[in-house]
Amino acid sequence: MKNLNIKAALFLNYFVFAILMNSVGTVILQVQQNFGISKSSASVLEGFKDLPIAICSFILASFLPKIGIKRSMLIALLLVSCMCFVMPFTNAFWVFKLLFATVGVSFSLIKISVFTSIGLVTETDKEHSSFMGFLEGFFMIGVLAGNVLFSLYMDDHNPKSTEWLNVYWVLGGLSSLSFLFLFFSKLNEQEAKSEKTDLLGDLKNSVSLFSYKKVLCFLLCAFLFVLVEQSFQTWTPTFYKEILKVPTSMSIQAGAVLAGAFALGRFLSGFFSKKFSWIYVVAFCVIGFAVSLLLVLPLTHDIHIDTNTNWMNAPLVVYLFPLMGGLLAPIYPSINSVILASIPKYLHSAMSGLIVVFSAIGGTIGSIITGFVFQEFSGQQAFYLSLIPLSLLITSAVFMNKLKINPKK
Repeated sequence: MKNLNIKAALFLNYFVFAILMNSVGTVILQVQQNFGISKSSASVLEGFKDLPIAICSFILASFLPKIGIKRSMLIALLLVSCMCFVMPFTNAFWVFKLLFATVGVSFSLIKISVFTSIGLVTETDKEHSSFMGFLEGFFMIGVLAGNVLFSLYMDDHNPKSTEWLNVYWVLGGLSSLSFLFLFFSKLNEQEAKSEKTDLLGDLKNSVSLFSYKKVLCFLLCAFLFVLVEQSFQTWTPTFYKEILKVPTSMSIQAGAVLAGAFALGRFLSGFFSKKFSWIYVVAFCVIGFAVSLLLVLPLTHDIHIDTNTNWMNAPLVVYLFPLMGGLLAPIYPSINSVILASIPKYLHSAMSGLIVVFSAIGGTIGSIITGFVFQEFSGQQAFYLSLIPLSLLITSAVFMNKLKINPKK
């Protein structure tokens, strides 16, 4: 298969960062137990992760190809490897802020580089869309694996135990392995570079993307989607622990089930993107998720689960809640692929940067709002709120589908 080594490296990079990025929900739950941090205070970890992503992506996106796509990914992997090896020795909340800030900066480099690379290792729009779907699906496999991995280090009998921090030895090893695999892989970056422009010209190219209405509709879609997605991914462990009253390890494993549903949905999107127009896939998923939300959330009220509950004897709603993620999952790769396939390859880095920026802002706002409503009202009301951005998302997607891009020469 053409470009097999670099494709495998992209999958491995995404797998590693899937674990690190989406561990924030587990960490939020644990710092509440280990350090007595409130929900609203713990929710800022999402900001420490996402705001560096937004800032770095905005600064670096337009000229990252000149820095070097492969070099950028290697720097990112080196940074998180070092930070992971520090974490087992920590006993303070501020170190977790530093961890997620480092993860955020590194992920901005990885995601822009990966999204730019997809156009370099695929040849057709359908191949681009399919590869994007499978890559995002593998990202969710990483989220699933991360939740399972963290749950193995939890002590349900001693909530104050910090032995779970030893999981970072494993994560540091995985990051180092990914660094070595990428180091020995080859990537032809020539098409991603615009030889006619300097750094100022690259920045102008990035700004020019805002002149297209289709790009603006897309950015709104990306923002709204991640606002909803990140709310669910971040707060599902806490929802299971405090609303459904299941053990801590099972709460974190629920995040793994949610990730598994996301992975399945995104793998299927790689298949359906070859068969159906993207707008039909997105519309079906948004409507299906909204209906599922209205049917499943009422089942979580006044539920009684004893301390001996496990996955073999849990009530039906314990399984249904995370499975809804399968409907939400195909939306993100579908809209990302459509916009990237609409513009020249030399603009993919700039567009990828905008994707990361608006996704990061959406994730931060979504998590903070959900954490606040969860604390002041209830977990159910926090998730009901997602119906508002979902309505705006499908409206924006319809407008986006009607618009065309004719790149300026």
